[in-house]
Amino acid sequence: MNTATGTKVVPLISSGTAGPLGAVHLPRLWAKLTLSSAGILADGYDFCGQGFDQMTVDALGLNRDRVIEYIRTAKPTYVQFEQWVVDQNGGSIAKEKIAAHNKAIFGYNHSDELAGKMRGASGLRNASIADAVTLNTLEDLDELRAQVVR
Repeated sequence: MNTATGTKVVPLISSGTAGPLGAVHLPRLWAKLTLSSAGILADGYDFCGQGFDQMTVDALGLNRDRVIEYIRTAKPTYVQFEQWVVDQNGGSIAKEKIAAHNKAIFGYNHSDELAGKMRGASGLRNASIADAVTLNTLEDLDELRAQVVR
C-alpha cells in the first residue's frame, strides 16, 4: 500500500511513452515492475505480462526473468534501467530495431470483442478506436478516477 494514501498505484505512464532510448512502452514496463517490487502496483495489473511487456522484452533482446530480477534487486532509476537494457545488448541497440518495436506497439489492436468492451467501459462512442495503446490508457485513467471518486 502507498503509505501516504492507503491505496495501490495505477501505472499512468502510457505504452506510447518513450524515454531517451526511444523505445515505447519501456518506461511503463519499468514503472509497473518498480511499483510491483514495492508492493504498490494496483490490483489487476500484470507486473510483467504477456502483451506489450513481453513484446518489449523480446524486441529489445532481453530475458524476462533477468529484467524482473534487475528491477527488484537494483531498484534502478529509469535512466539506469535504460542503460542496463543497452548494456544487455552489447552497448548499443540499432535504431531500426527500436523503430520496428515501436511500430509493433502502435500497430497493435485489441480484438473487436475486447475493444468493444473497453470502449463501453470508458464511455467511448467512437467505434473505430481499437488500438491497444489508446484503450489501455483510457482504462488506466478510468481506474485512477475510480480510486479517487467515491
